[in-house]
Amino acid sequence: MKIAYFDCFSGASGDMILGALIDAGFNQNELSSELKKLSINNYELNSEKVLRSAITGTKFDVSINESTINDEHHKRRTLKVISRLINESTLSESVKRDSIKIFQNLANAEAKVHNTLPEKVHFHEVGAIDSIVDIVGAVIAFDSLKIEKIYFSPIRTGTGFVKCQHGQFPIPAPATIEILKGYHVIGTDIQRELTTPTGAAILTTLGVNVEMYPEITLHQIGYGAGSHEIPQIPNLLRVMIG
Repeated sequence: MKIAYFDCFSGASGDMILGALIDAGFNQNELSSELKKLSINNYELNSEKVLRSAITGTKFDVSINESTINDEHHKRRTLKVISRLINESTLSESVKRDSIKIFQNLANAEAKVHNTLPEKVHFHEVGAIDSIVDIVGAVIAFDSLKIEKIYFSPIRTGTGFVKCQHGQFPIPAPATIEILKGYHVIGTDIQRELTTPTGAAILTTLGVNVEMYPEITLHQIGYGAGSHEIPQIPNLLRVMIG
């Protein structure tokens, strides 16, 4: 059985998960080709090798052209709209299924935080495109790499506040901590959002939380880089595949 273990010593985000998988050998050209099966545009995929605390990793980024998003109606997407977008694509059935499950997890958490129903949760367009690429992209990568089982370590979180659509939210963001309920979380005094709702949703939906990585014959190792250097720890997410 081929497995992937995510070592979340500096948290996890959607772009760090994809960066780690690309760093471990997943082909970004394949990612671009598969994502074209979705009816979304206004974005570009970028990845580059960077150093975080003198360790090389891949920084993955989704650049979104906000100037092309004009209609207020199209600036928000509901779970139903996103699910339809995924289901109407020509992606494999397993990729569709797992991607929608992750979005359902995310919508459930947002609904709990904002005292509404999951189907009434609105994803702001810019964040929605980013989340669609990160979530569907990660599932595409797992499928391409033929990963049968996913494990992840206890997840580190930061502290402080993060600016979002609704104002200033405490770190971990309410949706993040809702998703992580029931999982092993390690708090830190790092004034930064180490784990995002998208990262938490991907790992908790598809993975198993373990204290130590399982016995494995390692074949591929990848590091996904966070956006900034953090003095206290390497801002990286490590994946081990074997």
